[in-house]
Amino acid sequence: MIESPHSAGFWPEIFEPFRAMGSKIADWFTPISEASSDDDIYKVVVELPGVKADDIDITLLNHILMIKGDKYSERKEEKEGSYFFSERQYGAFQRSFKLPMDASSDGIKADFKDGVLTVLIGREKTEVKNTQRITINTG
Repeated sequence: MIESPHSAGFWPEIFEPFRAMGSKIADWFTPISEASSDDDIYKVVVELPGVKADDIDITLLNHILMIKGDKYSERKEEKEGSYFFSERQYGAFQRSFKLPMDASSDGIKADFKDGVLTVLIGREKTEVKNTQRITINTG
């Protein structure tokens, strides 16, 4: 028996490639971010819509700020209708930021509100030393 394009069995088969592509896109979930600074702090802002604060891990090691975690997707059983495709992103994510040498590891603050993570890193006060000329030995 040939199924009509309007029957329930036809649509899931024709859109299967889109479902497979969706899972591949999920593997590439990279949150949008921005970094800025002023005289006292470095500021890193990362958009993490749909992510819970408990699913975010922030570490600092050797002046590398690492932000990683998971965004979970909840699939509900569809009783009526169906999706043709979904562009929701989910899966593991990771972003790293190389901080300048004057970034202080003391007192880093992180706030998470409305799906936006803001990390503030203090800057160490360093004195500019006088330039010293170095003599080159030639023999």
